[in-house]
Amino acid sequence: MRPDTLVIVNPASGGGRAGRIEAGIAACLAAQGINARFIQSKSSEDICNQAAQAAAEGYRCVAALGGDGAFHHVVEGLRGTETSAGFFPAGNGNDIARSLGIPMDAMRSAEGFARAKVRVVDLVRVTFRDGRNAHFIGAGGMGLDAEAAHLANTRFSKLPGVMRYLAGALWAFSQGKPIELRAELNGERWSVRALFAAIANGAAYGAGVRIAPDAKMDDGMLDAVIVGELGWLRLLRAIPIVLTSGDLKNFKEVRRYRCRRVRVETDPPAKIHGDGELLGETPAEFEALPGAIRVMTPSSE
Repeated sequence: MRPDTLVIVNPASGGGRAGRIEAGIAACLAAQGINARFIQSKSSEDICNQAAQAAAEGYRCVAALGGDGAFHHVVEGLRGTETSAGFFPAGNGNDIARSLGIPMDAMRSAEGFARAKVRVVDLVRVTFRDGRNAHFIGAGGMGLDAEAAHLANTRFSKLPGVMRYLAGALWAFSQGKPIELRAELNGERWSVRALFAAIANGAAYGAGVRIAPDAKMDDGMLDAVIVGELGWLRLLRAIPIVLTSGDLKNFKEVRRYRCRRVRVETDPPAKIHGDGELLGETPAEFEALPGAIRVMTPSSE
């Protein structure tokens, strides 16, 4: 019988964890009567292309066995199709799984996969000055947090979990300067000196940093968070908060907005990331795309 589920494995995710558990995931799905085909990815572009091809061939579901980056590229390949995206989290962060209510352990997520239900969720479209579009499903931003995401994937990639992002953030904070940020959202225009701005569809990024704790992935809205200039003491006070509740209401330097679209410019131009992937740089416009992707999520039964 022809497989109806394709599992794309990023064998490097989680320091090689995804590759090590591939056989166990395959056995778990087979025990539930799920006819799945497994392939290992060669690159980020390959993940996107394989997902798009599988959708064109009529696969019911394409799942990522890997981290947020692998799932990000599966979603990009499936965008605009009726094929659902699945996620067996095996990366260092797994923030998207957390926001979707998918178990953070790949084996646990596989064990309930036969009972999973399709959930329609939003995407974020980023349009750059040259007209190019990029998308993400979780959270992204610009300024210090984009630098932190880049450093987490390069200089500090061997550190575990959230330590990678925190090390990147502290390094970027020590080396960088605030950006002059101009934004337009909800009909309001303003300028501010900021450390960074986050645009969120999901609640967290950076392996558990709760940058937008009230964000919902299916409400058709963006949660924009602008963090102004902070000193070292204020930054160190904020870190344990964003790792737990995310409630920064006592930080006057933090502004939160909910909107469908936001346009930003910065001086100097700032890197933009989404789901931990470098997408481009400012200026750019972010827009919520309601119900743009189908995702397999745990049944409430």
